[in-house]
Amino acid sequence: MKATMLMGGLLLAGGVLAQAAGPVRSVEQADAQLAQVAKDRAAAESEYAASEQVCYAKFFVNNCLDKAKELRRARLAELRTMEIDANYFKRKHDVGLRDRELEDRNQRDAVESASRAANPPAPRVNPADKPRPQPAKTLPAQKQAEHAAREQQHTAQAAAEAGERAKKVEEYRQKQAEAAERQKRVAEKKADREAKRARREADEAAKKAAEAEKAKQKAQAK
Repeated sequence: MKATMLMGGLLLAGGVLAQAAGPVRSVEQADAQLAQVAKDRAAAESEYAASEQVCYAKFFVNNCLDKAKELRRARLAELRTMEIDANYFKRKHDVGLRDRELEDRNQRDAVESASRAANPPAPRVNPADKPRPQPAKTLPAQKQAEHAAREQQHTAQAAAEAGERAKKVEEYRQKQAEAAERQKRVAEKKADREAKRARREADEAAKKAAEAEKAKQKAQAK
């Protein structure tokens, strides 16, 4: 009688969990669900240990133990499914946060690069570029032309360097975005595989539990 009550408690607790567990919609809900899973898993192990002790006092020990194991397996499979769902949501949430942070940083870098390209810093004066003393025969117009040519060369060089920096920033942004996307795909595939495996285990456990219950009813009918 006591073993039946303990195993019934395991089955009832598993049903309550299946009804209470809904889709995870927030990190707080995921954390709460993980905490509940840990608590319920400990309770399942404790109840199974108690069922074992009761079974050893019964005549059909193995039959009693098999039923207790099946109920424990079914409940742990349900808890595992809930745990996978909560962890998957948290990983997906973390990937989304990283993507948004990366996008914000890339946008700031692009704005800064564009600002530098539009307003290049004043060229630094190289002492070697200072006009050399010209012979007396050099005309003022020639000096002005040479000075204008040097200034134009400095401006063109500064613009080229700004364009190269902007190109490097864009290449870096693309590499970071591609790396983040790869990480996201790997995490989603892994979570999907874990979820499928958990569902298969849960289905298998539920099937075995149903078969055990059917066998029990058949034995009782005899």
